[in-house]
Amino acid sequence: SPLPSPAPPGLPDRFRMFRSCEWEVLERSLNILQASDFYWGPLSVGEAHAKLQREPVGTYLVRDSSQGNCLFSLSVRMPTGPVSLRISFQEGYFRLKNWFSDCVVRLLELVVAGTRNNPLHFDEMGGTPLV
Repeated sequence: SPLPSPAPPGLPDRFRMFRSCEWEVLERSLNILQASDFYWGPLSVGEAHAKLQREPVGTYLVRDSSQGNCLFSLSVRMPTGPVSLRISFQEGYFRLKNWFSDCVVRLLELVVAGTRNNPLHFDEMGGTPLV
């Protein structure tokens, strides 16, 4: 496959090098995400958790991940308090647990619909189900 290329103009320079087909997926997904009302961009985990602490259980936001190996994090208000989960990006797909999509917003739609009937359990949440 072709060598990864640097970030195209207009995308944050924090993104690692990707293949051109991955850039297309990333750029399209980022444009959709930026048009949403739940994407907060470069918000720290502490800031995200402080914002969610005052919100009802189940409220979430997406922010840029502070981890170098992940692009985005999903921060969710749980009954025990806010938690953050990393959204990985591999081979052109965004992934969260067993769900994946070529669009972050579509991934979240799948997770929201899927957890209504089958709550997720993450180690990061101490066994508390994500619904």
